[in-house]
Amino acid sequence: MSLGLMDKPKPDLLRLREIISVLFKYKFGNIMTHAGFKTSFKINILRSSDFKSDLDNTAPERLRLVLEELGTTFIKLGQVLSTRPDLVGKEVADELSKLQDEVPPFNFEDVKSVIENELEGPINEFFQDFEKTPIASASIAQVHRAWLIDGTEVAVKVQRLNLEEEIKKDVTLMRYLARQMDKRIKNVKYYNLPSIVDEFERVIENEMDFTQEARNLEKFRSMFEKDPQVYAPKVYRKFSTSQVLTMEFIHGTKISEILESDIEIDRRKIAEIGTESYFKMIFLNGFFHADPHPGNIFVMENNVLCFVDFGMIGHLDHEFMDNLAELFIYTINYDIKGMVNQMMYMRLIDDSVNIEELRFDLLNLLDRYYGAQIDDIGGLINAFSMPEILIKHKIKLPKDFILLGRVITMAEDIGRKLDPTFNGIHLTQPLIKKIIKKKLSPLNLLEYQTQYLFEIEHLLKDLPQTMNRLVLRLEKGKINMETDLKGLDKFSDRLETMTNRISLAVLISSVIIGSSLILQTNKGMPMPTIGFSSVGLVIFLIGSIFALVLTISIIRKGRL
Repeated sequence: MSLGLMDKPKPDLLRLREIISVLFKYKFGNIMTHAGFKTSFKINILRSSDFKSDLDNTAPERLRLVLEELGTTFIKLGQVLSTRPDLVGKEVADELSKLQDEVPPFNFEDVKSVIENELEGPINEFFQDFEKTPIASASIAQVHRAWLIDGTEVAVKVQRLNLEEEIKKDVTLMRYLARQMDKRIKNVKYYNLPSIVDEFERVIENEMDFTQEARNLEKFRSMFEKDPQVYAPKVYRKFSTSQVLTMEFIHGTKISEILESDIEIDRRKIAEIGTESYFKMIFLNGFFHADPHPGNIFVMENNVLCFVDFGMIGHLDHEFMDNLAELFIYTINYDIKGMVNQMMYMRLIDDSVNIEELRFDLLNLLDRYYGAQIDDIGGLINAFSMPEILIKHKIKLPKDFILLGRVITMAEDIGRKLDPTFNGIHLTQPLIKKIIKKKLSPLNLLEYQTQYLFEIEHLLKDLPQTMNRLVLRLEKGKINMETDLKGLDKFSDRLETMTNRISLAVLISSVIIGSSLILQTNKGMPMPTIGFSSVGLVIFLIGSIFALVLTISIIRKGRL
């Protein structure tokens, strides 16, 4: 699905006038005046007696009220900005996280129209019964309980009628406002408003595409298919499209309902399961549910947690995820030197950074969140992601890393509300063991060895073509070279040495890969308890020793 905004459609002037009026109403008139909108549009400024009492609140609160009054698209914009404290600051992000996405439901005739258009047939052809009153209603869609023809109970998520057209108009206006403000207001340039609108467009496109949400759900289910304590609804693809999502109906209690009642449940157990599941999502899978508010998590029988609403998802690159796990270990161990070294290895910082200042700032940062142990991981990540630290030390963070702070903060907040004495840090010890085991696993080493082998294979494959192109250019006189023939013998020797080393590297890689595969079997004198092949281990160690010797040889000659 694409909103098709690259062709720069003209803004809807009536809607633009409404937006500017609301901004003036909530005392953001100075910004509009500096951007030139007061003179461009004849805005009727309300008298002070017409202002709501909320106008005496802080600017972040007034901004939240503006977004709520402007409706669906702007509520979603606020929710996206609430995940970026690095851009809008912690106060604004915290306030925007209060934005409620609950709106009055749309009528059943619209629901029926969307379903019949999307599934291409009358509604009773697909559902034997369909409840007209929704069980949940939000700005983008609402959810109805229904039963398929075969009697399967399902939850059907239906997108609002003509939503794409409405959002397209509002995003066009957002982009127009952002460009004008970025051009005319000097202090706003830091926020790069046009790029924020671009990012928002990408996020809302994904959230409006229920096909993508279905894929997210299926990936999450596969991640936790062997975990009896974590669950997600099954997707019925035959009855799902980009605007209709048919899922398994979940019988359980929302955590939001548990928090507001005296329901007897093992609250600490639920907090532990939820926290551990998020650590697994982030550090073992690199794929996490990015909207864990209490209404999106159900507690089913036997304390099984079920996550719903996968419109917003966070992703971490595989290599970054592994390195982030190491950075996390250094952090909870209060190892400043290790943190700095890991940040350099991850290329989050470069050689120009003042290491001593960075260590001092990290020490101060940890001291704010560290007692006997860290008790607010999300808060620590949020503080680390603030502009004053990022800009000062030129730290480059992926945007989904910043999303982590909000997600972990929400998960920790739920845990503390369920059990005020809860601190999830003690759950990290078994996780750390899993991370280390995964990184040192022969299969993990095999994956990296395979990558290096492919790189060498590509180099060897491309070498003849590269040489041919070079020779052709020499024949055509397109390359001018000055050669000292006195050094030709030395060059020949070095070329032969280089070729031999490449061949030896390929051979060593093959030995390591083959022994890694043997190592995983229970053949070849399997070792007691763990079952690894002794023969495979011996070959693996020999290959590793040869690789080490080759590396040392190269380093000694300064050829690395």
